[in-house]
Amino acid sequence: MVPELTYDKFVEILNKNIFGQEKAELIKKVASYPERYIGLFRPTTPKSKLLQNIFQSREIRFGNALEEVIREFIKSWGYQDIPNKKFTYRGEEYDLDQYFKDNSGTYYFIEQKVRDDHDSTKKRGQMENFKVKLEYLHSKHGDALVGIMYFIDPSLTKNRNYYLKELETLKRKYPNVDLHLLYGKELFGVLGNEDDWDKLLEWLKTWKQQLPEFPEIDLDVNPDESFRQIKDLELRYWDKICKHEQLWEQGIMNVISSKGIVLNMIANDLLNRPTPKAKKIGKMLKQRINKYYRN
Repeated sequence: MVPELTYDKFVEILNKNIFGQEKAELIKKVASYPERYIGLFRPTTPKSKLLQNIFQSREIRFGNALEEVIREFIKSWGYQDIPNKKFTYRGEEYDLDQYFKDNSGTYYFIEQKVRDDHDSTKKRGQMENFKVKLEYLHSKHGDALVGIMYFIDPSLTKNRNYYLKELETLKRKYPNVDLHLLYGKELFGVLGNEDDWDKLLEWLKTWKQQLPEFPEIDLDVNPDESFRQIKDLELRYWDKICKHEQLWEQGIMNVISSKGIVLNMIANDLLNRPTPKAKKIGKMLKQRINKYYRN
């Protein structure tokens, strides 16, 4: 019997997915797409641009975190999670958001999103994904299959009529397969325990109350933790950062590391590695620190 999901486990899942690799992801994006952060023709400061990027990334990772949360609830209701959620079909790779089965041998898959607020292009793309996954899984499991399109936030139902119409068409093609469009609490009622939905809402409220108003960008506020998060980044990211001088000239790197403490820790780590490439990048990083940080 899988234990019930607790608040502590819920918080662990959210914090791991949303904040666990945030600093490393920021370094990777700055290195890979420096043009997004530099230039005079922007109405934003370097810090506000970096904050904007972090907020956008958090929205994406929040969706990933909720996939894991919903998966834990599903497991607690007695379903067996199927870990292999990736497949290749007609030359394309796909990933099932939720894929599990019950004790009777019925298989379930869920196409899960946080909000039903997509524009016309995205809603059609999401429906096409659902159709391909349904076709592939039906070829494996036959009619012993349940397909669900699920939006966690019940307050947004922008494309509800479109999805219902598309699902009705699919039901004519797969008359013995249960297909559902569900929002918020509806999934909990169909699969498990409606009381868990109320629990989830309370947990989200409590968790959000504990969040700071703005994320801390500066690596040097907690240098040891920051170093731990970013020390294993591939060398190519540090190489790009060192070679793109505008990141340093326009103050992007000074926002990311206000005193150069963590950057200096990275440089020392690279210089102590055995490979010539690491030493070369460590030396370049030291040169940038010496030039743009005045102690």
